[in-house]
Amino acid sequence: MTTSHEIRLKSRPVGLPTEGNFESATVEVGVPEAGKVLVRNHFMSVDPYMRGRMYDRASYIPPFVVGEVLQGHAVGEVVESNADGFVPGDLVSSMYGWREAFTAPAAALEKLPALPGVSPSAYLGVLGMPGLTAYAGLLEIGQPKEGDTVFVSGGAGAVGSVVAQIAKIKGCTVVASAGGKDKCDWLRAAGIDHAVDYKAGDLLGQVKAAAPKGIDVYFDNVGGEHLEVAIEVARMGARFAECGMISAYNATEPTPGPRNIIMVVGKSLKIQGFIVSNFGHLRGQFMADMGGWIADGRIKYEETVMDGIASAPDAFVGLFSGGNTGKMVVKL
Repeated sequence: MTTSHEIRLKSRPVGLPTEGNFESATVEVGVPEAGKVLVRNHFMSVDPYMRGRMYDRASYIPPFVVGEVLQGHAVGEVVESNADGFVPGDLVSSMYGWREAFTAPAAALEKLPALPGVSPSAYLGVLGMPGLTAYAGLLEIGQPKEGDTVFVSGGAGAVGSVVAQIAKIKGCTVVASAGGKDKCDWLRAAGIDHAVDYKAGDLLGQVKAAAPKGIDVYFDNVGGEHLEVAIEVARMGARFAECGMISAYNATEPTPGPRNIIMVVGKSLKIQGFIVSNFGHLRGQFMADMGGWIADGRIKYEETVMDGIASAPDAFVGLFSGGNTGKMVVKL
């Protein structure tokens, strides 16, 4: 038997989640039955979309169940296998996060290559769901052209930082917002043209100064004031890729829409929401492109790493206060 600690949803949060919404438990994981594999996780992911799963409402993904272990992406190592195609030592990804170890059907696992000089945690970020989200949303919906100006909100986060750098690779001028000097400095070091500190105030003035001729593409991770600013500075026919609106994830009542929404008509703006599962067919091309860009040093990535399963709730809540630069992961 293998002992595993896990984090369960104790109650549904109202507003910003607190420690009281989570509880830990210890379970015993047995020998894998036929067709199953025993995995010990090395890293697990926390992501903003998980907040939506804590509401009891229909969405594109089922809600978490109170009293049950939470789910999320994880990368681990096969300890014991009773399934063809997997042997001890294999690196695998799964949706069995928020726990240290588990048994699962082989079909629920994806075997991963061990890349020289790349931490397995990268498969939760730049080489994982956030990276594909950035790649697909920008290229398929934003459709940047060389010479375009691209505005990215949440530019120092797991998704935004990849969007900003891909836009540079595609020959665009990039304006990215982030909270605080350190994050803005990181963006500049990564080659981003204009890093805007939204915590410094006058977001509209800062973006106008950075993009005096307006923007052609907006990649939205934040919503709220950022979306209003993007509409204000958009050029005719600009494309908006609506990935997330983290500013409203913990709202306890409906938030007002952009006050300047009428400008969408006069400017002929294209605004399209999306989720990454719409673009699974791009995964092969994404892995080839992203792997090459990382190897060539054209994509840089940062991780904020928390230690131990007990830190997972704090890591998750930290996403909503800007506690991470790049991808937030928990090392198990």
